[in-house]
Amino acid sequence: MSKRISVLLWILSLIFIVDGIYLFSLGKLHLGTILPFLIGITVGFYLIFQAKVHHFLKQKPKIFAIWKIGITAGIIWFISIVVFFSYLKINISPNSIQTPVSAIIVLGSGTEQGKPSPVLQARLDAAAMLAKQQPQTLMVLSGGIDYGQVLSEAQVMANYLNTEYQISLNRMILEKESTSTELNLINSQKRLNEHEISLQHPIAIVTSDFHTIRASKIAKKVGYQNPYMLSATTPFNIRYNSWLREYFAFLSGWILNEY
Repeated sequence: MSKRISVLLWILSLIFIVDGIYLFSLGKLHLGTILPFLIGITVGFYLIFQAKVHHFLKQKPKIFAIWKIGITAGIIWFISIVVFFSYLKINISPNSIQTPVSAIIVLGSGTEQGKPSPVLQARLDAAAMLAKQQPQTLMVLSGGIDYGQVLSEAQVMANYLNTEYQISLNRMILEKESTSTELNLINSQKRLNEHEISLQHPIAIVTSDFHTIRASKIAKKVGYQNPYMLSATTPFNIRYNSWLREYFAFLSGWILNEY
């Protein structure tokens, strides 16, 4: 291995490890944070012991063959992530909507000690801007109770919008039972029907930038005829971890026929 490649791998390894430790300290424990951390640890371990690793592999031809297959698969996997990230970046929905809508659905994304998580806060900020532009439009805040929390996501969202943007609670419909994007959208339908808003009406769906593509596909599958996706920018310190998590969610959604 050339010195330049070795230095590059060391830099990437340290970035992944430090990034993982930082996000773990914030309670962010999911595939998008754990996997890069483990990759960083593995690469660091390999760089420290690469001479011994190569000596061992030379003595074990079959294991060396498996090693080469694994390295090839890893490179292909990394390329697929780069392609997916590029796909997200190109296809992210706009962060503004000019068309009048009948309702604004805000999809949940976790709470922390009774407050919106950074990702959820970004969604609420984007939704609030649209709500200010269309002051008569009802808002559906969708999200159940997170593990270890007392208030539902929907209630936390309502409190935030009312406190930070002085949006009237009378405009807000709280959907407090859902625990996934699909349930967010299905359960929100029931609440919209109570206000005589059908799935044929133009409805804004607010979610994170990386999530707009999959959420749009799910919305159309469960019956939304005229959805307008509104994207909220993901905070930079967790952006690419979130995008990596979406990579696996996109794959699993496709396998499970969620959209």
